[in-house]
Amino acid sequence: MTSIPEGSPSSPFVTRERDLLFLMLAAIFIASLVSCNLIFQKFFFWDPFGWYRFELSVGLLPYPITFLVTDLLCELYGKKAAQDVVLSGFVASIFISFVISVALVLPATEWSPVSEALFAQVFQLNGPAVFASMTAYLLAQSLDVRLFHFWKRITKGKHLWIRNNFSTIASQLVDTSAVLLLLCMTGTLEWNSFFPLLGSGYLFKVLVAVVDTPFLYLFVFFFRKKPSSGAS
Repeated sequence: MTSIPEGSPSSPFVTRERDLLFLMLAAIFIASLVSCNLIFQKFFFWDPFGWYRFELSVGLLPYPITFLVTDLLCELYGKKAAQDVVLSGFVASIFISFVISVALVLPATEWSPVSEALFAQVFQLNGPAVFASMTAYLLAQSLDVRLFHFWKRITKGKHLWIRNNFSTIASQLVDTSAVLLLLCMTGTLEWNSFFPLLGSGYLFKVLVAVVDTPFLYLFVFFFRKKPSSGAS
Protein backbone atom coordinates (compact mmCIF):
# COMPACT_ATOMS: atom_id res chain seq x y z
CA MET A 1 0.00 0.00 0.00
CA THR A 2 1.89 3.01 -1.28
CA SER A 3 -0.73 5.72 -1.69
CA ILE A 4 -0.13 8.73 0.54
CA PRO A 5 -3.22 10.42 1.96
CA GLU A 6 -3.91 14.06 1.30
CA GLY A 7 -1.77 16.44 3.31
CA SER A 8 0.85 13.85 4.26
CA PRO A 9 4.56 14.22 3.53
CA SER A 10 5.86 11.72 0.98
CA SER A 11 9.20 10.74 2.50
CA PRO A 12 10.12 6.99 2.60
CA PHE A 13 9.79 7.03 6.39
CA VAL A 14 6.20 8.26 6.25
CA THR A 15 5.40 5.83 3.42
CA ARG A 16 6.54 2.91 5.59
CA GLU A 17 4.52 4.33 8.49
CA ARG A 18 1.41 4.49 6.28
CA ASP A 19 1.97 0.94 5.07
CA LEU A 20 2.19 -0.28 8.66
CA LEU A 21 -0.99 1.58 9.56
CA PHE A 22 -2.78 -0.02 6.60
CA LEU A 23 -1.70 -3.49 7.73
CA MET A 24 -2.85 -2.78 11.30
CA LEU A 25 -6.27 -1.57 10.14
CA ALA A 26 -6.64 -4.58 7.85
CA ALA A 27 -5.69 -6.90 10.72
CA ILE A 28 -8.28 -5.31 13.04
CA PHE A 29 -10.91 -5.55 10.31
CA ILE A 30 -10.24 -9.24 9.58
CA ALA A 31 -9.97 -10.18 13.27
CA SER A 32 -13.28 -8.44 14.05
CA LEU A 33 -15.02 -10.12 11.13
CA VAL A 34 -13.73 -13.62 11.86
CA SER A 35 -14.54 -13.37 15.57
CA CYS A 36 -18.15 -12.46 14.71
CA ASN A 37 -18.68 -15.84 13.07
CA LEU A 38 -16.92 -17.71 15.88
CA ILE A 39 -18.90 -16.28 18.80
CA PHE A 40 -22.31 -15.49 17.28
CA GLN A 41 -24.09 -18.44 18.93
CA LYS A 42 -24.17 -16.82 22.38
CA PHE A 43 -26.88 -14.19 23.04
CA PHE A 44 -27.02 -11.58 25.77
CA PHE A 45 -29.37 -8.87 26.94
CA TRP A 46 -28.62 -5.19 27.63
CA ASP A 47 -31.02 -2.73 29.23
CA PRO A 48 -29.22 0.68 29.23
CA PHE A 49 -32.31 2.89 29.31
CA GLY A 50 -34.55 0.96 31.66
CA TRP A 51 -37.38 0.86 29.11
CA TYR A 52 -35.83 -0.97 26.14
CA ARG A 53 -34.16 -4.34 26.44
CA PHE A 54 -31.65 -5.29 23.73
CA GLU A 55 -31.38 -9.02 23.01
CA LEU A 56 -28.33 -9.48 20.84
CA SER A 57 -25.77 -11.98 19.66
CA VAL A 58 -22.30 -11.37 21.08
CA GLY A 59 -21.18 -11.52 17.45
CA LEU A 60 -22.58 -8.00 17.07
CA LEU A 61 -20.00 -6.58 19.49
CA PRO A 62 -16.97 -6.64 17.15
CA TYR A 63 -18.92 -6.27 13.89
CA PRO A 64 -19.51 -2.46 13.99
CA ILE A 65 -15.74 -2.05 14.26
CA THR A 66 -15.47 -3.31 10.66
CA PHE A 67 -17.51 -0.34 9.42
CA LEU A 68 -15.36 2.11 11.37
CA VAL A 69 -12.26 0.56 9.82
CA THR A 70 -13.64 0.65 6.27
CA ASP A 71 -14.51 4.33 6.73
CA LEU A 72 -10.98 5.00 7.94
CA LEU A 73 -9.54 3.12 4.98
CA CYS A 74 -11.79 5.02 2.58
CA GLU A 75 -10.75 8.36 4.06
CA LEU A 76 -7.02 7.67 4.37
CA TYR A 77 -6.30 5.25 1.52
CA GLY A 78 -9.17 5.44 -0.95
CA LYS A 79 -11.96 3.26 -2.32
CA LYS A 80 -9.84 0.50 -3.86
CA ALA A 81 -7.86 -0.11 -0.66
CA ALA A 82 -11.08 -0.43 1.34
CA GLN A 83 -12.57 -2.86 -1.20
CA ASP A 84 -9.38 -4.96 -1.12
CA VAL A 85 -9.64 -5.30 2.66
CA VAL A 86 -13.34 -6.22 2.41
CA LEU A 87 -12.45 -9.01 -0.05
CA SER A 88 -9.58 -10.15 2.19
CA GLY A 89 -11.98 -10.40 5.12
CA PHE A 90 -14.30 -12.59 3.07
CA VAL A 91 -11.43 -14.91 2.08
CA ALA A 92 -10.25 -15.09 5.71
CA SER A 93 -13.75 -16.04 6.89
CA ILE A 94 -14.07 -18.80 4.30
CA PHE A 95 -10.62 -20.13 5.23
CA ILE A 96 -11.47 -20.18 8.96
CA SER A 97 -14.73 -22.01 8.19
CA PHE A 98 -12.73 -24.62 6.25
CA VAL A 99 -10.24 -25.06 9.12
CA ILE A 100 -13.07 -25.53 11.63
CA SER A 101 -14.81 -28.03 9.35
CA VAL A 102 -11.63 -30.11 9.19
CA ALA A 103 -11.15 -29.87 12.97
CA LEU A 104 -14.72 -31.07 13.54
CA VAL A 105 -14.28 -34.31 11.58
CA LEU A 106 -10.96 -35.27 13.19
CA PRO A 107 -11.47 -37.76 16.06
CA ALA A 108 -10.55 -36.58 19.55
CA THR A 109 -8.10 -38.58 21.65
CA GLU A 110 -9.25 -40.16 24.90
CA TRP A 111 -7.14 -37.70 26.90
CA SER A 112 -8.20 -34.58 25.00
CA PRO A 113 -9.08 -31.79 27.51
CA VAL A 114 -11.99 -30.81 25.25
CA SER A 115 -14.34 -33.61 24.24
CA GLU A 116 -15.56 -34.04 20.70
CA ALA A 117 -19.13 -33.23 21.73
CA LEU A 118 -18.12 -30.03 23.56
CA PHE A 119 -15.92 -28.90 20.69
CA ALA A 120 -18.75 -29.46 18.23
CA GLN A 121 -21.21 -27.63 20.48
CA VAL A 122 -18.99 -24.55 20.56
CA PHE A 123 -17.61 -24.48 17.03
CA GLN A 124 -20.29 -26.20 14.98
CA LEU A 125 -21.22 -23.40 12.60
CA ASN A 126 -24.72 -23.50 11.23
CA GLY A 127 -24.47 -23.65 7.41
CA PRO A 128 -27.38 -21.29 6.66
CA ALA A 129 -26.16 -18.88 9.35
CA VAL A 130 -22.68 -18.65 7.84
CA PHE A 131 -24.12 -18.28 4.34
CA ALA A 132 -26.47 -15.53 5.51
CA SER A 133 -23.71 -13.75 7.40
CA MET A 134 -21.25 -13.78 4.49
CA THR A 135 -23.89 -12.71 1.94
CA ALA A 136 -25.04 -9.83 4.14
CA TYR A 137 -21.42 -8.91 4.85
CA LEU A 138 -20.51 -8.55 1.16
CA LEU A 139 -23.65 -6.54 0.40
CA ALA A 140 -23.31 -4.21 3.38
CA GLN A 141 -19.56 -3.56 3.21
CA SER A 142 -19.61 -2.94 -0.54
CA LEU A 143 -22.52 -0.54 -0.07
CA ASP A 144 -20.73 1.21 2.79
CA VAL A 145 -17.63 1.87 0.67
CA ARG A 146 -19.67 3.18 -2.26
CA LEU A 147 -21.93 5.37 -0.15
CA PHE A 148 -18.95 6.81 1.73
CA HIS A 149 -17.42 8.04 -1.52
CA PHE A 150 -20.80 9.15 -2.84
CA TRP A 151 -21.31 11.46 0.14
CA LYS A 152 -17.69 12.58 -0.06
CA ARG A 153 -18.31 13.76 -3.64
CA ILE A 154 -21.62 15.40 -2.73
CA THR A 155 -20.07 17.32 0.19
CA LYS A 156 -16.86 18.06 -1.76
CA GLY A 157 -14.73 16.32 0.86
CA LYS A 158 -16.21 18.25 3.79
CA HIS A 159 -18.33 17.13 6.73
CA LEU A 160 -16.72 13.77 7.52
CA TRP A 161 -19.55 13.00 9.96
CA ILE A 162 -22.08 12.96 7.10
CA ARG A 163 -20.31 10.35 5.00
CA ASN A 164 -19.38 8.32 8.06
CA ASN A 165 -22.88 8.14 9.54
CA PHE A 166 -25.00 8.15 6.39
CA SER A 167 -22.97 5.38 4.75
CA THR A 168 -22.79 3.23 7.89
CA ILE A 169 -26.42 3.65 8.94
CA ALA A 170 -27.72 2.73 5.48
CA SER A 171 -25.37 -0.23 5.04
CA GLN A 172 -26.09 -1.52 8.55
CA LEU A 173 -29.80 -1.60 7.71
CA VAL A 174 -29.03 -3.66 4.61
CA ASP A 175 -26.76 -5.96 6.61
CA THR A 176 -29.20 -6.57 9.47
CA SER A 177 -32.19 -7.03 7.17
CA ALA A 178 -30.35 -9.32 4.76
CA VAL A 179 -28.94 -11.68 7.36
CA LEU A 180 -32.27 -12.00 9.22
CA LEU A 181 -34.19 -12.45 5.98
CA LEU A 182 -31.89 -15.24 4.83
CA LEU A 183 -32.00 -16.93 8.25
CA CYS A 184 -35.81 -16.87 8.24
CA MET A 185 -36.02 -18.10 4.63
CA THR A 186 -33.74 -21.06 5.43
CA GLY A 187 -35.74 -21.94 8.54
CA THR A 188 -32.94 -21.15 10.98
CA LEU A 189 -35.11 -18.49 12.64
CA GLU A 190 -38.86 -18.19 12.99
CA TRP A 191 -40.47 -15.35 11.02
CA ASN A 192 -42.05 -13.93 14.19
CA SER A 193 -38.55 -13.12 15.47
CA PHE A 194 -37.63 -11.08 12.37
CA PHE A 195 -38.83 -7.63 13.46
CA PRO A 196 -37.82 -7.86 17.16
CA LEU A 197 -34.27 -8.92 16.17
CA LEU A 198 -34.18 -6.34 13.38
CA GLY A 199 -35.15 -3.58 15.80
CA SER A 200 -32.64 -4.56 18.47
CA GLY A 201 -29.79 -5.30 16.08
CA TYR A 202 -30.20 -2.21 13.92
CA LEU A 203 -30.73 0.19 16.82
CA PHE A 204 -27.60 -1.15 18.51
CA LYS A 205 -25.56 -0.68 15.31
CA VAL A 206 -26.89 2.87 14.81
CA LEU A 207 -25.93 3.80 18.37
CA VAL A 208 -22.44 2.43 17.83
CA ALA A 209 -22.15 4.34 14.52
CA VAL A 210 -23.02 7.60 16.27
CA VAL A 211 -20.66 6.92 19.17
CA ASP A 212 -17.72 6.06 16.93
CA THR A 213 -17.90 9.34 14.96
CA PRO A 214 -15.64 11.32 17.35
CA PHE A 215 -13.12 8.47 17.22
CA LEU A 216 -13.13 8.58 13.42
CA TYR A 217 -12.37 12.31 13.53
CA LEU A 218 -9.61 11.71 16.07
CA PHE A 219 -7.98 8.91 14.06
CA VAL A 220 -8.17 10.81 10.77
CA PHE A 221 -6.73 13.96 12.36
CA PHE A 222 -3.96 12.05 14.13
CA PHE A 223 -2.86 9.95 11.17
CA ARG A 224 -3.11 12.76 8.64
CA LYS A 225 -1.66 15.62 10.60
CA LYS A 226 0.72 13.87 13.00
CA PRO A 227 4.21 15.26 12.36
CA SER A 228 6.98 12.75 11.82
CA SER A 229 10.59 13.17 12.91
CA GLY A 230 11.62 11.24 9.81
CA ALA A 231 9.91 13.59 7.38
CA SER A 232 12.15 15.90 5.37
